[in-house]
Amino acid sequence: MASFAVSGATLGVVRADGGASSARSGAERRGGVDSPPLLFRKKDSSRAVLSCAGATGKVLVPGSESDDLLTTDEPAAAGPAQPEEESQMPEDMEQTAEANTTGGAEDKLESSEPTQGIVETITDVVTNGVKELAVEDKPRVIPKPGDGQKIYKIDPMLDDFRSHLDYRYSEYKRIRAAIDQHEGGLDAFSRGYEKLGFTRNAEGITYREWAPGAQSAALVGDFNNWNSNADTMTRNEYGVWEIFLPNNADGSPAIPHGSRVKIRMDTPSGVKDSISAWIKFSVQAPGEIPYNGIYYDPPEEEKFVFQHPQPKQPKSLRIYESHIGMSSPEPKINTYANFRDEVLPRIKKLGYNAVQIMAIQEHSYYASFGYHVTNFFAPSSRFGTPEDLKSLIDRAHELGLLVLMDIVHSHSSNNTLDGLNGFDGTDTHYFHGGPRGHHWMWDSRLFNYGSWEVLRFLLSNARWWLEEYKFDGFRFDGVTSMMYTHHGLQVTFTGNYGEYFGFATDVDAVVYLMLVNDLIHGLYPDAVAIGEDVSGMPTFCIPVQDGGVGFDYRLHMAVADKWIELLKQSDESWKMGDIVHTLTNRRWSEKCVTYAESHDQALVGDKTIAFWLMDKDMYDFMALDRPSTPRIDRGIALHKMIRLVTVGLGGEGYLNFMGNEFGHPEWIDFPRGPQVLPNGSVLPGNNNSYDKCRRRFDLGDADFLRYHGMQEFDQAMHHLEERYGFMTSEHQYVSRKHEEDKVIIFERGDLVFVFNFHWSNSFFDYRVGCSKPGKYKVALDSDDGLFGGFSRLDHGVDYFTTEHPHDNRPRSFSVYAPSRTAVVYALTE
Repeated sequence: MASFAVSGATLGVVRADGGASSARSGAERRGGVDSPPLLFRKKDSSRAVLSCAGATGKVLVPGSESDDLLTTDEPAAAGPAQPEEESQMPEDMEQTAEANTTGGAEDKLESSEPTQGIVETITDVVTNGVKELAVEDKPRVIPKPGDGQKIYKIDPMLDDFRSHLDYRYSEYKRIRAAIDQHEGGLDAFSRGYEKLGFTRNAEGITYREWAPGAQSAALVGDFNNWNSNADTMTRNEYGVWEIFLPNNADGSPAIPHGSRVKIRMDTPSGVKDSISAWIKFSVQAPGEIPYNGIYYDPPEEEKFVFQHPQPKQPKSLRIYESHIGMSSPEPKINTYANFRDEVLPRIKKLGYNAVQIMAIQEHSYYASFGYHVTNFFAPSSRFGTPEDLKSLIDRAHELGLLVLMDIVHSHSSNNTLDGLNGFDGTDTHYFHGGPRGHHWMWDSRLFNYGSWEVLRFLLSNARWWLEEYKFDGFRFDGVTSMMYTHHGLQVTFTGNYGEYFGFATDVDAVVYLMLVNDLIHGLYPDAVAIGEDVSGMPTFCIPVQDGGVGFDYRLHMAVADKWIELLKQSDESWKMGDIVHTLTNRRWSEKCVTYAESHDQALVGDKTIAFWLMDKDMYDFMALDRPSTPRIDRGIALHKMIRLVTVGLGGEGYLNFMGNEFGHPEWIDFPRGPQVLPNGSVLPGNNNSYDKCRRRFDLGDADFLRYHGMQEFDQAMHHLEERYGFMTSEHQYVSRKHEEDKVIIFERGDLVFVFNFHWSNSFFDYRVGCSKPGKYKVALDSDDGLFGGFSRLDHGVDYFTTEHPHDNRPRSFSVYAPSRTAVVYALTE
């Protein structure tokens, strides 16, 4: 057995000259014909067959009254031909979905394309498979669809688009009904990983793969010397290839844990070796370019056992956005274990209650930041093993931190060597064919959410991370790209509802989002679902039963753009009303996660807020034993104020990318070599350096640097929110937006926030309106010397209200408001 290291772990690999001749406990390896088939039909279910673009053989669609099978090269003589990529549910299936629309047939034209057909290929119900599932200790129930009509009470403006919205909801109900009828329910349907890919029981290993475009298939790997004739697979009528490998004579599995495996297929594009779409771990061996699928099934004594319960969903979210690989102060790829031991305690101390981890799903191209996924069910091997990741998550739970995964279901890497692209040799396997299946800006493939097997794959993928790794929820990336056929590119959303509900809307994708939110909230009631949407689509954060898309939070992306816009202007040009409008411009009853900046602003070619404010002065004037500069003083003051006003007014959640809390002075630049662009020009690399692919936490910890004060302020800000819960307080009132004074004053719960953005004017006896009478004291002062300020306020002063109305508030008190300072006053008695 040879072995190779994966971030500190060692995985065994069977050499090519060994392991293929071991005895098979009296049985030969066999295909799926003799073993229980993957998919079982209900006795009374009927079926029809439709042609599948890019696939060969038979494709089964339940619901037809005929049992006749059609092949892809023998179209039905009767009935109209189906256009490419357009498939249809039979009429009797449509009748099983309790559609509740008010419009007629013409109302269904609101879809981006005919979406009668969710199914490109539909496999029948897993009746027997459902019986094999272990009974949960605590029943978890996915609620039945509602009538979807509450959205019109919440937002009467939606009534003008009732035909589209009712059609959308009828499609969702139809798919739910089809899943119930033919798959045993969404619960069973979302457990595809228990049937597809590699599974093991007491008798041996079964491997199944949906690849309808392949003409032949064989399982190859270290275990059989990569011999494609040793373990050929059989294909069923659904395009699923299967093989069963019985245990060795000594009871050991036919494929050793940690050995390399692939599926070798003869496809329309030629013979190719592919990593299973359902692989649980994949590794790039040192010195090699392609990744290898790893058969990952450690012995029981090596499996990580979770020790700590998952935290309940907090009322407000304070999210620390993280990337494992770049989380070390050293120029290297960090590990799950180091992040667990060194970074998680830091996050807890700073006052965040959730960590959002990027780049978990395996991605061959490190510089993609994890957004060009190649292996959807495999955690990135750059950082360690799956057990290491589980240990990290368990430690976070011990600290009371939620762990959110930055999940990518909006697109897939176009990598044909390691990923899903062209998996079975066709262009339309998991993706739309033609231009619709390619994202021209991201250079990636786009899923066909109208395909039954794509739904199975993506829903199972979401469940896998929640079930196997105990993630506490997701931040769904690129949701705007999913919901519109134009992907939000070269489009300006003005708020006109016609922009959200029309021909540009991809109803199939929206229905998928409704299904996955159904799954998440039904089976994991405390899980969090955040959607990255820049369009502001109405109903986005309304429950699915009420007619919404079902997310808990929308990622409020406009705020970061507004700050960058303002930072390009002089201080005199900042409009207080514009700032308040941007921060508060969100839909009533729909929660938002807001941020002043995220990882996007930290990438090379862009600038963080700290860099916009202080630029190169950060490299020379951040030591406390050296004099400051006006640029540094301004930068530190505004850095704190921007964050506090964003937390104070921006929404029910807040996000910060690691290191930005203390004004990290370096941008992010992944190691890369020179790249030849399509036009022939060469983009220089950085000599594959990791120097700018790290986070200098030591700068924030160094009490002799001004970064430390900024970090201390961020910590105090989050602990203030933890104590008072102001982000989710029902009481919010903005009493002052004074353009000449550059002052913003607002109330959140029992707190009064006073921001003086003026660059030089400090105000004595400045009257502040409030609603509640009593004594107020300073709860947070951005000018505190601890935070790198000038300590111009006396924190021992008590502020008593008077019955003196001011700024439309019934009471008021007077304060000293220093320039470029934010002060939070708390009602104490």
